[in-house]
Amino acid sequence: MWADGVPNLLIGLREGLEGGLVVSILLAALRRTDAKASPVPIWLGVLAATLLAISFGAVLTFSRSELSTAAQEAFGGTLSLIAVCLVTAMVFWMRRTARGLSGELSAKVSGAARVGAGALALTAFLAVGREGLETALFLWTTVQAAGESTAPLAGATVGIVIAALLCWLLYRSAIKINLGKFFSRTAVLLIVIAAGVLAYGLGELQGAGLLPGRTWLAFDLTATISPDEWWVTVVRGVTNLAPSMTWLQIVAYVTYLAAVMILFFRKPAAEPAPAAAAKPQAVPGKWLRRRWVAVTAAVAVPLLAAGVFALVVPASQAGAGAKQVTITASDCAPDFDALQAGQQQFTVVNKSGRVGEIYLIRPSDGGVIGEIEGIGPGTQRTMGVNLPAGDYAWRCEMSGTPEQLSATVAATGTGGVAPAAVLPVSAQDLDAPVHQYRDYVATQLSTLATQVDTLRAALAGNDLNAAKAAWLPAQLTWERVGAAYGSFGEFEAAIGGRPNGLPGGVDDPDFTGLRRIEYGLWHDQSAAMLTPVVDQLAQNVNQLREKLPTITADPADLPVRAHEILEDSLRDKLAGNDQGAGTGYQETLADVEGTRVVLAQLAPLVEARRPQLVATAQAQLDTLEQALRATTASPGTAPLAERQRVNAAIGQALETLSIIPNLLEIRQG
Repeated sequence: MWADGVPNLLIGLREGLEGGLVVSILLAALRRTDAKASPVPIWLGVLAATLLAISFGAVLTFSRSELSTAAQEAFGGTLSLIAVCLVTAMVFWMRRTARGLSGELSAKVSGAARVGAGALALTAFLAVGREGLETALFLWTTVQAAGESTAPLAGATVGIVIAALLCWLLYRSAIKINLGKFFSRTAVLLIVIAAGVLAYGLGELQGAGLLPGRTWLAFDLTATISPDEWWVTVVRGVTNLAPSMTWLQIVAYVTYLAAVMILFFRKPAAEPAPAAAAKPQAVPGKWLRRRWVAVTAAVAVPLLAAGVFALVVPASQAGAGAKQVTITASDCAPDFDALQAGQQQFTVVNKSGRVGEIYLIRPSDGGVIGEIEGIGPGTQRTMGVNLPAGDYAWRCEMSGTPEQLSATVAATGTGGVAPAAVLPVSAQDLDAPVHQYRDYVATQLSTLATQVDTLRAALAGNDLNAAKAAWLPAQLTWERVGAAYGSFGEFEAAIGGRPNGLPGGVDDPDFTGLRRIEYGLWHDQSAAMLTPVVDQLAQNVNQLREKLPTITADPADLPVRAHEILEDSLRDKLAGNDQGAGTGYQETLADVEGTRVVLAQLAPLVEARRPQLVATAQAQLDTLEQALRATTASPGTAPLAERQRVNAAIGQALETLSIIPNLLEIRQG
């Protein structure tokens, strides 16, 4: 189907343009600087990069070596950063060269261009090399998919041809225009491209684990924007921006773009006129020898590198003897046939042209035996399972298409181990726990309202010590409803918000509620100053109680809160992030109580999917509670041994509780 080739055409166009655009600009720059200057060094760089990419593709094809995802990300990210550095340097080199060209070209400028040819060649090599290696990986995967359709390979070929044609037209036009205008206009384009490549490279290094912040997302639109949309591919191809980006990528993109643009358009200081220099005399024999050495190196080095790669990286044995399961655009595992009980290896080959998730399931109850997440088009992944006798099927969830199920196949014979199948969870399964938790929250809010009234009375009587004593029970009650915070909307910040992130900090008018009262009580503010705050708090608590029956809770939030309540405790309370009361350990105890409530309500669903997990978690919460009760100091002043016991206990509990959100993830059918 021709539509299968459209995404690959756009990818081929993107990869070709990114590398070819830089090469076209550099060739045009060299031609306009000195019409007689040889472009051979640049073409050698292009030749070396092209041969390296072809050799890499050959290694993948013939040795079937499989680079790990982390290795691919680290390799691509490193090349991207090197390319950004060199492209940036070349932008400013072009700028300086253009300033020296007033009127006819001088011999000195021509000499400078020849001196810069080596740097231009290196830039061309890296630009083409980075894109070439990515394209080689892409073409290899499309060849794997070509058994289903020739459209992916044809689309990639057309995209690369169009990219080459556009770059040729750019080059032919560029050598006819004013050099200064040409440099300034194309430099802006290069800077924008480089900024995107920088963000892309940092993201790759984060994915490889070489840089922190992989989970610190600035935005994530993947839930609303499909990566298979044609316009998403176009935008990503031009800018290297993605629907999901981390804060590091965004900050680096904006900072680089702003800094380099400002430096580029800043008026340069006047430079003294260069002294006349004698034009070096060419030595034909010497240059001829150097040229052949360069040509030989450009051809031999990539081929040698590919050979070494093929020898060092062993051929993959992961799929040896595995049963092939094919995913096509119209069918899910049509080649899934008879099975023998026992250890099985499945190689899932994605020929659908889409990204997706593949699950091996028990048809009787939908329990998931094994899964492969995020398998890309034209790729294959191997999965091992130990199956007892029984019925099995594959479920294919590819982006942009309805869910598909394969035929059910019986595994016969003896052997195998009963798998710990993960039963699917629906929103309806979580309805009962959500309603139970709503009732629990209503009771806690009623208690909180009474406690806030006690706090108001203490402040009205100008008794700050009594107010301090009344504040803590109210704060602890609020902590016990931690699993409902995500549903409270603006009331969450109004009742329990912190000053973090507010423009005025603790003096900001939007800093209200229990934490604001804590700050005032422990920073010697008067009862008169705090009375309006507690009055507003009482009003907010009562309004929340009234609106609670109408608040719609997301069922998916409850399993997340089973882990998140204590995660917030570790980040805030145990780190001493309070407003003066020093009650982090008491508040963490309240968070333990809140976690127990959530765990108890989710227990039937968890036990059906992971027996003994609830019992293990409850035992670890007991240990944490004992460690918390054994210390009477604040997190900032407790002895080191006590702090270590608390931190070890909460870390162990969090590790166990972190399983629950994935275990009870709602399946979007």
